[in-house]
Amino acid sequence: MRCPFCREDHDRVIDSRTVDDGFSIRRRRQCLRCGRRFRTYERPDEIAIKVVKKNGTREPFQRSKIRTGLAKACWKRPVSDDQIDSLVADIESDIYAEYEGEIESRTLGELVMQYLKDFDQVAYVRFASVYREFTDVSDFVHELQPMLQNRDTRPRSPDR
Repeated sequence: MRCPFCREDHDRVIDSRTVDDGFSIRRRRQCLRCGRRFRTYERPDEIAIKVVKKNGTREPFQRSKIRTGLAKACWKRPVSDDQIDSLVADIESDIYAEYEGEIESRTLGELVMQYLKDFDQVAYVRFASVYREFTDVSDFVHELQPMLQNRDTRPRSPDR
């Protein structure tokens, strides 16, 4: 592994940990030439899944796009980076378990929304507003209606 700072191909592993629920290994390394530390990740080669876009084009699945979308939806929410990474790992795990070869972008978006709905309702609405291209307030109301109805049918605690 080449050092990203001095490009020397001589380092040592300081620490190794499993991440993404055991699907990856994160290694902390130190360059023996410049002494700087850096991280590397090892993931198993998986069958490349293509995302079929609305216009019919296909592009490789990129977990970083899911993470970016979730991070934007969770902006200024009480959600840590580790929680977002865990959510991405769960979504990615579902994709590789359920789909072989291709997944439609619509299906992928719905899967992300399904996870967000249970995780953080504000982040869910933020994501939905971009994903479903809300144009006015009625779109928000339409999306929130089922959530509000479910909330009203739950038994209330005596202190409310």
